Amino acid sequence: MDFLNVSSPHTLGLAHLHDLTSQLSPFSRFLFVLQRSAVNASLRLSGLEYQRALLRPEGEATRANLSGLSHPFFLPGQSLVRVGGAARQHLRIKSGPRRLRAAMRAPGKRWRPAGPALWLLLLLLGATESVRRAQPLRRYTPDWPSLDSRPLPSWFDEAKFGVFIHWGVFSVPAWGSEWFWWNWQGEGRPQYQRFMRDNYPPGFSYADFGPQFTARFFHPEEWADLFQAAGAKYVVLTTKHHEGFTNWPSPVSWNWNSKDVGPHRDLVGELGTALRKRNIRYGLYHSLLEWFHPLYLLDKKNGFKTQYFVGAKTMPELYDLVNSYKPDLIWSDGEWECPDTYWNSTNFLSWLYNDSPVKDEVVVNDRWGQNCSCHHGGYYNCEDKFKPQSLPDHKWEMCTSIDKFSWGYRRDMAMSDVTEESEIISELVQTVSLGGNYLLNIGPTKDGLIVPIFQERLLALGKWLSINGEAIYASKPWRVQWEKNTTSVWYTSKGSAVYAIFLHWPENGVLNLESPITTSTTKIMMLGIQGDLKWSTDPDKGLLISLPQLPPSAVPAEFAWTIKLTGVK
Repeated sequence: MDFLNVSSPHTLGLAHLHDLTSQLSPFSRFLFVLQRSAVNASLRLSGLEYQRALLRPEGEATRANLSGLSHPFFLPGQSLVRVGGAARQHLRIKSGPRRLRAAMRAPGKRWRPAGPALWLLLLLLGATESVRRAQPLRRYTPDWPSLDSRPLPSWFDEAKFGVFIHWGVFSVPAWGSEWFWWNWQGEGRPQYQRFMRDNYPPGFSYADFGPQFTARFFHPEEWADLFQAAGAKYVVLTTKHHEGFTNWPSPVSWNWNSKDVGPHRDLVGELGTALRKRNIRYGLYHSLLEWFHPLYLLDKKNGFKTQYFVGAKTMPELYDLVNSYKPDLIWSDGEWECPDTYWNSTNFLSWLYNDSPVKDEVVVNDRWGQNCSCHHGGYYNCEDKFKPQSLPDHKWEMCTSIDKFSWGYRRDMAMSDVTEESEIISELVQTVSLGGNYLLNIGPTKDGLIVPIFQERLLALGKWLSINGEAIYASKPWRVQWEKNTTSVWYTSKGSAVYAIFLHWPENGVLNLESPITTSTTKIMMLGIQGDLKWSTDPDKGLLISLPQLPPSAVPAEFAWTIKLTGVK
């Protein structure tokens, strides 16, 4: 509903008309401006009143008695005030005709006749209210049917590629995986117990690793430069993994956070600042559970009929992260032992979508309770390294890691454990062709270094995207997603263009595409190569494209090449 904040009769007619109309919706403002002269004439201000209105200093508090004006909105003798150059209301003029009629019928109130121009203004404002009522502000209730109906903010689907960062106290032992603490003391695996006996003194606890998590060589600007060069459009950092250590000064994680222990820095805040300088979206990973937190263990003992841990730890941290860092994405995890009702997930998400500082742009995944994965939330992860076999009907994301066997950095990683560049590019292409996003993980060291092999993989992907990114970013799945043949072709589309990304170069130098239907306006080119390519059609084989005869050094990429087709069906 549109309304005007009125400071004085002079303000409405002349001196601050712009201030008032700026409060209206664009449609209202357009109609208001058309009637500006009629409104001014109806007020019949004297020349002295006009001069006073123009010359009154901003910030001066003035009072005006309205008893001498014939105005349908003002009661005789009503006093208004203007303070600080902004219209602060003592009287709110609403555009609802029913409210106005009710006010006019109020006992003891005497209204003066109105000029025709002001009645026209009232009608215009009433019409605007009708338009606004046709588009009410959506409020999401704390239940899955309502929350799942929220449209996914468009930036996420357009981004396509992000970098995942697993970093925490588990980066200190850096052995086995980021589940080191659980594997050592939760399950008591013999190889972990042996590792501790061989490398640390008796009585050494997991908490003793905390001070060794120094982040001494963590330079967020350098990290952000690397991620930008990799072509990442968003980055997701672990704020807290299942060990409970927080990479920001959490007010409910006393002496087990990066400000109190180890780095003595706000790692979440520092990286966010660097990323946003480069217009890279910032996501925050957060584990709902903590393996060994006493309150979580108490709730577990009570069959999760109590929520001591949720009320004292999980929810305060989520609200703090949102209000402090205003993330573009919340990557929830650690949900699998309990239903969403234990976590109070729907209450948090309804606040996030309705009232949080990021309510219009924030994106979330689907890990909000043991019954939610692949069913509820924003986009779907479904499971780690999820690979659908056909085009899903819901936005999804594949999260995977350069280290095939760990998300966190580990010192025992072998070269054979590192995903090949060709496999990374192939996964990205297949994921995007099927409508997904690709989130590629790295694990920094306890010192804050990203080891060279991880840097090399990221930069290789960035080089490929610098040539072929047109077929990836902001693309949509085509009517056909892939062709199973010797060249392994995957399709994307954008506007009227279709992109065919083939993973293997045909031996005869001729690419065979079965799905595109050519027209009289068909043009075909290869991204990274100037000029159009020659092509022909065959009744049995379909479209035959003659690939450029180039030496290896002139080929735009070492693996996976993109054909751009326009004028095809």
